[in-house]
Amino acid sequence: MEALLISTALVAVAEIGDKTQLLSLILAARYRQFWPIAWGILLATLLNHALAGWIGSWVASLFDAQTLRWALVVSLLAMAVWTLIPDKLDEDDAPKPRFGPFVTTTLAFFLAEMGDKTQIATVLLAAEYRPLSMVVAGTTLGMLVANLPVVALGARFADRLPLRYARWTAAGLFLFLAIAAAWPKTA
Repeated sequence: MEALLISTALVAVAEIGDKTQLLSLILAARYRQFWPIAWGILLATLLNHALAGWIGSWVASLFDAQTLRWALVVSLLAMAVWTLIPDKLDEDDAPKPRFGPFVTTTLAFFLAEMGDKTQIATVLLAAEYRPLSMVVAGTTLGMLVANLPVVALGARFADRLPLRYARWTAAGLFLFLAIAAAWPKTA
């Protein structure tokens, strides 16, 4: 349960202002169809984060616990700093409507998540927490929590989101997790 809750909270906050959230806004404005976009986000995130989670579990099996712990601490600190840098989505990055909203959303989201901070967070979380299914479920749920309201509300309230504070909150969560991972565990 801990893996699910931490994964959900961390990804939901880290996703605020992220390029995939901006992509959600663009898709909502372009298609104005909630359910096909929502299902596309769900499918793309499940596939992408399952792959990222598997990679995180595999990497965790390659190293001893102490090395993995310090790699996690350094990675979480790097994620805290990275989160403070605002994302932007260039006009060239916006999906060109060739397919319907479901296929376009699924493809665009899957590709946009490659190397994104929430995908990397999924790798890190999967290296630290078990079971993997709870990490993937949590990171996917976090993506939905952050993106579905954007799709539902569309461009109407986009200029009112306090993205600066959300980035600082996400950076604080990553910093907190880094400190918690560095803290010696007592048996």
